[in-house]
Amino acid sequence: MNELAGRWVSEAGTSLMFREDHTFAGEHFTASDCGDLATPESGTWAFYAFTGNHKLGTPDEAAIRGSVLSLASVADGCTVTVYLFGDEDDPVMCPTGDADAGCPSDEYLRHSE
Repeated sequence: MNELAGRWVSEAGTSLMFREDHTFAGEHFTASDCGDLATPESGTWAFYAFTGNHKLGTPDEAAIRGSVLSLASVADGCTVTVYLFGDEDDPVMCPTGDADAGCPSDEYLRHSE
């Protein structure tokens, strides 16, 4: 969990702050997964726990590591899937519904704290 906690920023101006209590706050964060480019400014996060035959698994706050997480907006309940790529020394985060599509290069978020 320590790797995720802190501020993540993109060149496009998006900023997400992840806290160890499984809450997040965002600035300039838009998510096409939510339709009409909704802006989940704050909410909860959890890594996906892969169990059984579920392709993606289910968000579980007990999961302390992973490469896929869920952001759930407090305002409208919208859920955004986020993928973590790269290695431990230089991870990047991409909020997208399709990991194969990735993100435009200026929308990848990097850990800044």
